[in-house]
Amino acid sequence: HLDGNLCRCTGYRPIWDAARSLISCHHHDNTNDATTNTDEEEEKKHGDDVEEIHGPCGIKCEECPERDSCVMDCNLEDQQQKKKKNMIMGASSDNNNGEGGCCGGTCSSSSTDKIQQYQQIIESKHSDKWWDQPNDMFPKELLLLLQGGDNAETKKNAHHEELLSKPLKVVDTSIHNGGTWYMPNTLEELLDLFRDYSSGGSNSSGSGGGIKMVVGNTEVGIETKFKHASYPTMVHPSKDIHTLHDVFSTEEYYHVGGCAALGDLQEFCHDEMKKPMDGVEEKDGSRHRRHRRRQERTAKPIHDMLRWFASTQIRNVACLGGNLVTASPISDMNPMLCSLGATLVLASRPQSDGGIVRRKVNVSDFFIGYRTVQKEDMEVIERVDIPLLQDRFEYCIPFKQARRREDDISIVTSGMRIKLRPAVTATNEEDGGGGGGSHHWEIEDVAIAFGGMAPKTVMARKTMDALIGQPFESTSFEDARKVLQDEFQMPDDVPGGQAKYRLTLACSFLHRFYLNCVEELTKDVAAAANETEGASYPQVPSIDEEEGCGVGGFVGEKKPSITGLQTYPVPKVAKGLEVEHLGMEDENSDLPLAAAAAAAAAAKSSSNEPTKQKNNSVGQPATHASGPLHCTGEAIYIDDIPAPANLLHGSLILASKCHATLASINVEPALSIPGVAGVFTSEDIEKMGGDNKMGPILLDDYTFLPVGEKVDFVGQVLGVVVGASQEIAAKGARAVAVEYSDDVEGKAIVSIEDAINAESFWTDFCHEMKCGGNVDDILTQSEVDGKRLVVIEGSMRSGGQEHFYLEPNSTLAVPSESATNLTIYSSTQAPTKTQDFCARVTNTPAAKVVVRMKRMGGGFGGKETRSVFVATAAAVPAKLMNRPVRVTLDRDTDMAITGGRHAFLAKYKAGAIVEEDGTIKLHALNVHLYNNGGCKFDLSGPVMDRALFHVDNCYFWPNFHSVGTPCKTSQPPHTAFRGFGGPQGLLVAEHIMDHFAAECNVSGDKLRRDNMYALQDATPFGMRFGDGFTGMWNIPGMWDRLEKELDIPGRRMRAAEFNKKNKWVKRGVAFIPTKFGIAFTAKYMNQGGALVHLYTDGTVLVTHGGTEMGQGLHTKVCQVAAQAFDIPLGHVYVNDSSTDKVANTIPSAASMSTDLYGMATLDACQQILKRIQPIKDTLPPDATLKEVAKKAFFERIDLSAHGFFALDNDRCGYDWNKNRPEGFPADLPDNAWKGHPFNYFTQGVAMAEVEIDALTGDYKTISADVLVDVGSSINPSIDIGQIEGAFIQGMGWATIEEVVYGDDDHTWIRPRARMHTTGPGTYKIPAFNDVPESFNVSLLENANNPFAVHSSKAVGEPPFFLGCSVFFAIKDAITAARGREGGYFEFRLPATSERIRMACGDVIASECISSDRDQTSFQPQGSF
Repeated sequence: HLDGNLCRCTGYRPIWDAARSLISCHHHDNTNDATTNTDEEEEKKHGDDVEEIHGPCGIKCEECPERDSCVMDCNLEDQQQKKKKNMIMGASSDNNNGEGGCCGGTCSSSSTDKIQQYQQIIESKHSDKWWDQPNDMFPKELLLLLQGGDNAETKKNAHHEELLSKPLKVVDTSIHNGGTWYMPNTLEELLDLFRDYSSGGSNSSGSGGGIKMVVGNTEVGIETKFKHASYPTMVHPSKDIHTLHDVFSTEEYYHVGGCAALGDLQEFCHDEMKKPMDGVEEKDGSRHRRHRRRQERTAKPIHDMLRWFASTQIRNVACLGGNLVTASPISDMNPMLCSLGATLVLASRPQSDGGIVRRKVNVSDFFIGYRTVQKEDMEVIERVDIPLLQDRFEYCIPFKQARRREDDISIVTSGMRIKLRPAVTATNEEDGGGGGGSHHWEIEDVAIAFGGMAPKTVMARKTMDALIGQPFESTSFEDARKVLQDEFQMPDDVPGGQAKYRLTLACSFLHRFYLNCVEELTKDVAAAANETEGASYPQVPSIDEEEGCGVGGFVGEKKPSITGLQTYPVPKVAKGLEVEHLGMEDENSDLPLAAAAAAAAAAKSSSNEPTKQKNNSVGQPATHASGPLHCTGEAIYIDDIPAPANLLHGSLILASKCHATLASINVEPALSIPGVAGVFTSEDIEKMGGDNKMGPILLDDYTFLPVGEKVDFVGQVLGVVVGASQEIAAKGARAVAVEYSDDVEGKAIVSIEDAINAESFWTDFCHEMKCGGNVDDILTQSEVDGKRLVVIEGSMRSGGQEHFYLEPNSTLAVPSESATNLTIYSSTQAPTKTQDFCARVTNTPAAKVVVRMKRMGGGFGGKETRSVFVATAAAVPAKLMNRPVRVTLDRDTDMAITGGRHAFLAKYKAGAIVEEDGTIKLHALNVHLYNNGGCKFDLSGPVMDRALFHVDNCYFWPNFHSVGTPCKTSQPPHTAFRGFGGPQGLLVAEHIMDHFAAECNVSGDKLRRDNMYALQDATPFGMRFGDGFTGMWNIPGMWDRLEKELDIPGRRMRAAEFNKKNKWVKRGVAFIPTKFGIAFTAKYMNQGGALVHLYTDGTVLVTHGGTEMGQGLHTKVCQVAAQAFDIPLGHVYVNDSSTDKVANTIPSAASMSTDLYGMATLDACQQILKRIQPIKDTLPPDATLKEVAKKAFFERIDLSAHGFFALDNDRCGYDWNKNRPEGFPADLPDNAWKGHPFNYFTQGVAMAEVEIDALTGDYKTISADVLVDVGSSINPSIDIGQIEGAFIQGMGWATIEEVVYGDDDHTWIRPRARMHTTGPGTYKIPAFNDVPESFNVSLLENANNPFAVHSSKAVGEPPFFLGCSVFFAIKDAITAARGREGGYFEFRLPATSERIRMACGDVIASECISSDRDQTSFQPQGSF
C-alpha cells in the first residue's frame, strides 16, 4: 500500500494507477488488439477492478436465478459494479493503444486503460540496465555480502564481512557536534554501554539520560529535530543480536525481540494467520488445529492494528521496544499488548565481569506516568512475550480512531480482550426453582486498555471489575458503559482537547466490542458443536438486525482501491477570444492563422506537389512538460539548486509570544556559536538605507520587526541568522536572546467572535451589496402576495486551511558585481512583487534585482504574497555580506507563520415563498460574512469581496443584502488560497439551501433545481446570464444530465433503504452545483506579457509573466505557441519566469494565467508570423519553419516579439463605492453600474456518496462523479488532473483538515494565539485511503467560450468547491442518523470525525455530553 505518501496536487488516482501497473497481479498478457478482444477476455482483463459479491444465500449475485427481481443490498451493489465495469470496457473497446478511446464525440480513459498502457511502456522502453540501476548505485561490498555465494569476487571481499561483524564506533568531531555512535554486535556489549553511559555510570556526565538507543530513529529523530534534544551517546544494536530482533512462536507465546521492526511483526502475524491447518499426523491433528486457532486469533488483532500503525516506511524501521519505552499516551500497540496480557523481559548487566540479569514486567504495569516507565536506565527491553489466546471463547479486538485513517496518531485507541465460559445461574429453591438454573454465557475474564484517555496507557480497571463474573449480555455492557463514563471523565480543557468525543469513543468501542464478541461467539459455538457430538452450549445473546452493522470498523477492513473513468470531448482546435482580439478568423478553418495558411497553400498546389501535415497541439491531452522529471525526482526546485561558492544558510528568528512589545534582541549568544557567520535585524536594514515596510496592499508588515514595536503574532519574524549549514543557522536562531515587555497575552484576539466582541475590523474594507427591495422589511412578513413566506435564521462557520504545498517557501539570493546586483531564485507566484520588495529592503534599484522562478512544488495561493518575506530575509544578508544566502523554511515553521485560508462566520436570515403547487422559491436573503484575516491586512479584503460575489452560488434571489467584514486578530496574516474566498461564500449558499429543505421538508435536489438562475436573470452584483454577458449558462443542463445518468433519485432511495436497516452505519448522498467567476476583481491585474523567440533551427522559446507551480501553465502556453507556428509541441520550450525577460508581471493567481499568458503568447507569435509571411510566400508550401526562419534571419527580419494582453475594460473591474449614475438605464440590473467583476463563469456539478460510522465518526467516500464545463479544453489531461486535485483538496478542507489555535476553545495550547497544527503530525491532508473509491471526471462537450484563448476556460480554482459534495453527503448521512424529524442543525466545516460522531444524536453520545448541555445543539470545539 501507498500509506505514508502524501500528494497535494493530484487527486491520487493517477498515482494509484501508475503504481498498480507495476504489480504483477494487474498485468494481463494480451496479444490481441483491444478492439478484437472477446467478452471473456475483457471480463478477465477488467476483473481486478470488480470484486465478486455473494449474497447471504451464498450464491454469487451475478449467478443468482432471481437476479432481476432481487432487491437485496448485495445484488444492487453488484449490479452497480458491473454497470461501471461495462462503462470502463466500453471506453477501452474503441481503443487501439491502451490510452482510452473516442466515440460519439467523447473520449474516455479508465484506470484499467492506464495500467495496461503504463505496463506496455515500462516493458518496451526500459532495458535490463535501467532495471539494474538500484543495484548499480548500491555499495558493491555490501551487495556482495547480501548476494553471498562462492564466487571468487565474494571470497576476495570476505574481509569486508569480517569488518562489518566488528563493533562500530563513530565520533562526530565537526562543528555540528553530533555525539558518538556505537554499534555493538553482542547483547553483552550493548548492556555494557548502557551501564557505563546511563545515570551514575562510569562514563556518565551525571545529568542522566546520557545514552539513547536508536533503531528506526522515528522517536529520537523527532526529539532532536523538533525538541532540539542533544544526546552525547547513541547506540544502534547490530542485527547480529538475534534475541533483540527475532520474532518467533512457541507453544504458549509469541516472542517479539525488543528491536524487531514493526513491519517484520506485521508480516509474521500475516503468515501466522495464513498457515494451513493440515500437515501433521492424524493423532496430533486436533491439538494442532487448536494450536493453529490460538495462533491465528492472537495474530489477527496485532496484524490489523499494525496495518494502520503509522506508515509502511515507519513500520519498516520502527521497533516495538521503542514504542513501549517512548510510552506515548496515544500509542496504538501499547493498549493492545496490555489487553493481551503481554510481559516484558528487561535485561541489564550490572557488572562488567558478571552475567546478564533479566526480570519480567507486565506491560499493563510498565507505564507509571506521562512518558515514564518502570525501567532502570541501564536496562534494555530484550523481548516481549505475548500469550496466545484460547482456541475458543476468548477474543481480542483492536480499536482506533484518528483524524485520518492512514498514517495518523490516534485520538483514542484500545485493545479489549474477553474470555467467556458457560455458566448456570442458580435459582432459589424456596422460590420454587428446584435448585436448577439458567444456562448462559458468563464473563470469566476481561482486559480493557486505552490510549488517549489519560496521560499514559491505562487499564479500565473499574469497568473490568464491573464486567467480570457478569452474564455476557447487552445489559451487562450497558451497565459497564456507565462505569466507564465515570472512570474516564475529563475536563473540557484537558490537553489534546476533544474531551466529550474521547469519552464517547471509549464507550462506542465498548459497545462495538460486545457486538463483535457476539458474532465471534456465534461462530465458535457452531464450530464447537460440529466438532464435538452431543456438546451443549448456552444460547448466544441475540442482537437486533439493525445493530449488526456495528460489528467491525475500519481497523479490520481491507484497504480499498481507487478506480476512475475520465471522459472528455474529442480534441479540437476551437476559436476563442483571439478571433476578436487578434483578428485571426478564417472562414475556411477552425485553426489559427499559420495552420490555416498552410492548408490553403496546400489546397492551391497541384496534387503531385508535397503537402505539409498540420501539427495540431491545442486540444490534445499532452503530457505535462515537467512530468517525466517529476516522476523521476529530477525536477529542480530552489533547494535543489547546486550550492554556489561561499553559500550561507539562513534561519529566521521568530517571536515566541504575541500581544507584547519587543523590548530587546541580544545576538551575542548566536555569534558565539562556531559556524554562525552573522545575525541581521531591522537595524541592519536601516543602516543600508532599506525600507523595512512591506505588504501587498497596505504596507502594514515588516521584513524584520523593529525593537519597540508590538509583536502581532506568535512566529513573527524578528531577524535572520546565517551560518555554514542549516543546522548551525537554526541553532544560532534559537540562541538569540529576545525579551518582551507589556506582555498582555491573555487579551490576544484570536477568533472571529473575539474580533466581533472587540470590534476589531478593517472597517475601510467592509463592503455591502444590495439588490431588490428592503430585505429587513420583507423578512418581517409572513406572507407575500397571499403566499406563505418561510423565514429561517442561523449561522455557519468554516475553518481555515493550510496550503501544505510539498515544497516549503525557499529562496536563494545570489549577489554579484560587488553586491550591487542581486539574483533571487524564489519559490513564488509573484516574481515582480518579490523583485519590488527585495529591491526596497536592500536599497537596490529594481533594474539590478532579477527574480527567477523555474517551478514551484505547489503554491495554491500561499506563495502569492506570503513568500515575499522569505525572499527579503535572504536578500538582506546576501547584500550585506556579499555572499549567497539560502533560506528554506522547515515545514513546521512554514505552517506556523505564513497563514492560510481564512476562517469564515456567516450570520443569515432568509425567506422563501411556498407556491401553490408546493414549490419553494427563494425570495430574500440577508447575510453578514466575517473572515479571520489575522494580524495583517494582506489580501483579506479581496478575499472577502470574492466571498460576497459567490454567496449566491447558482441560485436567484430577487431581494438580496450582504455585508462583508474582514476581522483583525492575533493569528498570522491569512492570505490567498485556491478559491480565494469563493468556496467560503459558496458553502454558505449551500448551507442555506439545506436549511430551507429541512425547514420546508422538501427535497434538497428539487429545491436547488427550482431556484437556479435562468437566462437573462441577473446576479446581485449586476451580471446577467446569457451569451453576450457571461457566455453559455450550462448549469441547469449539466444538473439534469448528471441527475439522470447517475440516477440520483434511485441512489437516494437505496441509501434510505440501507439506513433503515443499519443503525450504526449510515449512507448519505449530495448533489451540488458551482459557478466560479474568472477574473481578478482588481481591474489593473487583468494583464499579462510574453516574450517569444523564434530560432533559426525552427524551435521556439517562450517566456511569459506566469509561474509554473505544477498546474501545467507552461505546457498549455507551449501548446498555444506550437499551434500558432504549426510545429510539433516538442519544438517549443519555456525555460523559467524571470523579471529581466518579462517585467512588471502579475502574480499567477485567480485561475487567470492561461487566459492572460496564452493570449499574450499568441499575440507575440502572430507578430512574428506576420513578419515572416512574405518570406513564407516565397518558399514551397511544404517549407518547414526552420527553413522560413533561417531565410528570414538573412533577410534581417526580427524573429523576437513581446506580446501583451489586457482584458477589455467592460469585462473586468468592480467599484464597490460607486453610486448609481443619473440616467442609468432602468432595464439593466441593480449594481451593473459598478462594473463587471468577471469575464465569465467556469461551471460544474458533482455528486458524492459516503458512508459514515456513527459509532466513531469515521467515514469513507464510496463514489464521486464530477462534470465540469471548462470550455474547449487546451489540454484535457491537465484539466482533468486539475479537477481531480482541486476536488480532493476541497474535500480535505471540508472534512479532515482542521486548523487549531490557542484560543478560548483550546486553552491547553500555550501561548494564546499560537498555531497548534504546524506539521503533518497534527495537520492532516487527505491520503490515498481518503480518495473516493470510484472517482469519475467528465468535461462538458460543446461548451465554447468566446471570452478566452481558443475557447478554453480557467480550471485551477473552480472545481475546489465541488469537493464539498463529500461534506454535504456526510451531513446527509448524519441527518439519517439523527432522524429526519430532527430538522435543521448547524454542521460546521470541517466535518472531522469528532463533529460527525457528536452530531449523530444517539444515546451513547448523549450520555457522554454533560447533562446541563443540549445534546442536539452541542458543538465540538473549533478555531474559527
